Amino acid sequence: MKFSEQEKPGGQNKMRSYKICLYGVALIISMTSTSNYADVLQEQQTEKEHAAGTEFFFSDDSEGFQTRKLSAEFLPQYEDADHYLGVRGSAYQYRADDWKQDGQKISFIGRDIESATANGWVLEAGLFEQGDHTLLAFDGSYRTPLAEKTAIEVFANRDWVETQAALEHGTHFTFVGAALDQGLGDHVTVVGVAGSQLFSDDNRRDHGRVRLIYQPSLDLGLTLQARYRTYRSSETDVGGEYFNPKDYQESMFAIGWRKRISGWTTGITAGLGREKINDDASQNTRLFELNLQSPVRGEQFLRLNAGYNRSASFYGPDYNYRYVRGEWILRF
Repeated sequence: MKFSEQEKPGGQNKMRSYKICLYGVALIISMTSTSNYADVLQEQQTEKEHAAGTEFFFSDDSEGFQTRKLSAEFLPQYEDADHYLGVRGSAYQYRADDWKQDGQKISFIGRDIESATANGWVLEAGLFEQGDHTLLAFDGSYRTPLAEKTAIEVFANRDWVETQAALEHGTHFTFVGAALDQGLGDHVTVVGVAGSQLFSDDNRRDHGRVRLIYQPSLDLGLTLQARYRTYRSSETDVGGEYFNPKDYQESMFAIGWRKRISGWTTGITAGLGREKINDDASQNTRLFELNLQSPVRGEQFLRLNAGYNRSASFYGPDYNYRYVRGEWILRF
């Protein structure tokens, strides 16, 4: 699950109201109504246009495992980069030393996000084949306000476990949970997350995360973040398919900076922390993320993300991971 802040400008169509005179000529009323109806149709056709795009994702890690993904998108309903419906076809390739596995996925994709609040929904769902295995995969979330400074988000994600052994055996997981955002004044936000990750091999991980975000100035775009996450696994033996500690904890301090210039948004996050795996001694963790996004309204849209993470993952405790992701959409 990924948590990222994005600019989501958008707008809603507003129907003009018409006052009809009680005493008028029927012909004038008819002509006026026909003209107004044509204006509404033209406005809807203008705003709901078509678009097409491409998406890519490349990653590699300290174990020599690589993931490559290249996608093509067709969006028959497109208002802007935060309001669309369409389909996506993706080709995957996993590599490790002399081993290689290919995959294909065809998905429905949709997005309907408000601008300033980030409220709304995002969904990708479809069939994902790799090797001799097929999975109904999905990744979606829905966020709604509960009060002026309180919001709740529910999410669900189903995907393959990306290690060589797990992919060969068709091991997958389903991760479901909820996040609660609570603003404390104008400068402090607390985010809490609880969820369960259910693996197809009957293992279960219960997750908990807390993030305290302090914004010293509302104009600088700078944030100071204290992060804590933990999970506990129900099974200790998963056949060596993926790294699976009984208990895991990580505490991290991060600094984030986000700036918007001429509609373009850029963001940087850097963090240092400590992780503890079972009863072993704690060790250092590191995080670095870079984001760039063009204005969501326009003839073209571009989104780029890159990052580095050093912390325990499916491959083991002494692990680092690098990735780059991009998306380009062209309206027509």
